[in-house]
Amino acid sequence: MFLPFVLIYQNHHFMYAFSYINWLHVLVAAIAYFALGALWYSFLFQKQWIRYHGIDMNNPDGRKGVGAVMFISFVIMFFITLGLEILIYRAGIVGGALSGVKLGLTTGVFFSAAAISITYLYLKRPLGLHFIDGLYHVVGQIIAAVILCAWQ
Repeated sequence: MFLPFVLIYQNHHFMYAFSYINWLHVLVAAIAYFALGALWYSFLFQKQWIRYHGIDMNNPDGRKGVGAVMFISFVIMFFITLGLEILIYRAGIVGGALSGVKLGLTTGVFFSAAAISITYLYLKRPLGLHFIDGLYHVVGQIIAAVILCAWQ
């Protein structure tokens, strides 16, 4: 089971799995990642993103369920940020902000942006959308990883 309160048996005693995780750091980094989305999709790329997706802003049904989508998005970003924290610990990453930039750039480009582009290729989405959504996750993971690496 992949939960922070799971007991594991090791070296003849029980211990908590993931006891090395600083949950406050993970939460703050996830909030920063999520907050970037507010800037990214409201101010920086709102018009282009809406146009690429063909969203009709005059359709009242278009806004239904937005709260649930945002909540689930935050939970997923928390999960991604938790993964970054696990990588930092398991790989022994030290070095502050620069290490965070390197880690976030690596995971953002090679995992998130690449996965988004594979999906968008099959959906035949415009190239600009690959960049908007892919770069959002690259920058978001850089921010989250910088927070986690600098705040050790």
